[in-house]
Amino acid sequence: MDANILGKAEQWLHGGYDAETVSTVEKLIKENPDEITDAFYRNLEFGTGGLRGVMGVGTNRMNKYTVGTATQGFANYLNKSFPDGVKVAIAHDSRNNSRFFAEVTANVMAANGIKVYLFESLRPTPELSFAIRHLGCQGGVVITASHNPREYNGYKAYWNDGAQLVPPHDKNVIAEVEKIQGIGEVKWTGWGQNITLIGKEMDEAYLAMLKSLSVYPEVVAKQHALKIVYTPIHGTGITLVPEILQRFGFTNVHVVEEQAKPDGNFPTVVYPNPEEAEAMSIGLKKAAELDADIVLGTDPDSDRVGIAVKDHTGKWILLNGNQTAVLLFNYIVEARKRKGLSKPNDYICKTIVTSDLIDVFAASNQITCYNTLTGFKWIADLIRRKEDTEHFVCGGEESYGYMIGDNVRDKDAIASVAMICEMAAYAKNEGRSLYEQLIDIYLRYGFYKESLISITKKGMKGAEEIAEMMTRYRENPPTVINGSKVVKIFDYEQQFVTTLATGEKQQLDLPKSNVLQFLLEDGSRISARPSGTEPKIKFYFSVHESLDSVADVERVEQALDAKVTNIIHDMQL
Repeated sequence: MDANILGKAEQWLHGGYDAETVSTVEKLIKENPDEITDAFYRNLEFGTGGLRGVMGVGTNRMNKYTVGTATQGFANYLNKSFPDGVKVAIAHDSRNNSRFFAEVTANVMAANGIKVYLFESLRPTPELSFAIRHLGCQGGVVITASHNPREYNGYKAYWNDGAQLVPPHDKNVIAEVEKIQGIGEVKWTGWGQNITLIGKEMDEAYLAMLKSLSVYPEVVAKQHALKIVYTPIHGTGITLVPEILQRFGFTNVHVVEEQAKPDGNFPTVVYPNPEEAEAMSIGLKKAAELDADIVLGTDPDSDRVGIAVKDHTGKWILLNGNQTAVLLFNYIVEARKRKGLSKPNDYICKTIVTSDLIDVFAASNQITCYNTLTGFKWIADLIRRKEDTEHFVCGGEESYGYMIGDNVRDKDAIASVAMICEMAAYAKNEGRSLYEQLIDIYLRYGFYKESLISITKKGMKGAEEIAEMMTRYRENPPTVINGSKVVKIFDYEQQFVTTLATGEKQQLDLPKSNVLQFLLEDGSRISARPSGTEPKIKFYFSVHESLDSVADVERVEQALDAKVTNIIHDMQL
């Protein structure tokens, strides 16, 4: 075992750590050198969004001490930034230890003289964002690892606008966390007058705001019996999704009982992620039994939503995040036009790895579409910068996250479920299905097909391999992929786009991010992005062709799938 790693581990055998932690570290040192190496080879980084990692002892794990240290650093920065007083809101999801970590966070904040509003029990992440704004807080924290496997947990930090931290606050908080030399510098005990439990009253305010998003309540009233199957996948969605669907007016909602109970072990799934077909399989089975109209599933902290609809043959298909975004954006923009609600300064927003079809659709509808870096904090940052001059309508990203209106500044699956169901009700009222609506969009603007692969490389060696991969693409980029010339390379780390034919470089007007994009002559786009929260590098593929008739759907889709397969093979991924 590396001597430095062993030294870090041995520091946890004394210095104020609890007896159970000391005993566990002692056992791992004796019996499991590989585990102790992974647990201590680095400090779990307080990244630009907070913490996320496997739970357990060690500096590279989610535990009381890493959470407490992160909170102390965040509290120090909040108190420096707002000397007249600080309030924070704290929420948590259904994961194992989430309540414990939330109470640790609340105690440390309170011990630093900060007024804490702690949700009485689990709540969705978007409600935390709403609560920060509603209560006039200066910051907030939600304990969640989103859709990660059950052994993970995480810590998301928020600023006073209800959005996750962006520059300069993210780097400044990280600097404050890194200043803390040991757990003795953490103020651990603050339970008492500085902590107020919140719950039902905040739920009511949030639900009332969500209800105001409805564009066609009269259509929902006509189609109130729309047959909806919903699964919270053992997460927080059970607290509010059935309620908001009822308030929208839907009367035929079927919750997947096997996945209704919040449970951090996620006993019915491998990954609690609505992007995964396996996580949606029980809901799909129930939908087939009931002959339902739509299936929806939310992840543990209810910021992502996956949906399934029936195709032209009646077969259930899962839509990807891009397809759902295209349908939802199209519905909201066109519905607002029909209702006379649209404004000249309306805009929508998406991330740079989300379908280019949305840009095409927006241009055709004469509505501005802005592109941001991956992550909803950048969409929220754009809203903040433009809220005095332009009107935000909706935003989204390919990873199944959408935001409607600006009362919440993070992706919101509670709002999305309600609006997707309204969209389905509107289509049904017109005698159509959401699948038919999607095909109509392809006929108008082109058939766009997106795909994603994630390559997992765990541990210290994996992190090095991911870094080496990005370096190779930068230093020796491909000039031809799948027989099509690379015409432009977008390097968001170096912040310029290069036109390969001329060598001309243009500045990119976005913050730095370790992302590379290759635009091909045939219009295909390939993006490479190391994950900021998981030991993965992600490759995004976007291809498209014109679609002339409904009869051509299957042929064109097969051709696009083949193109993606060939690109992946050519890039040796």
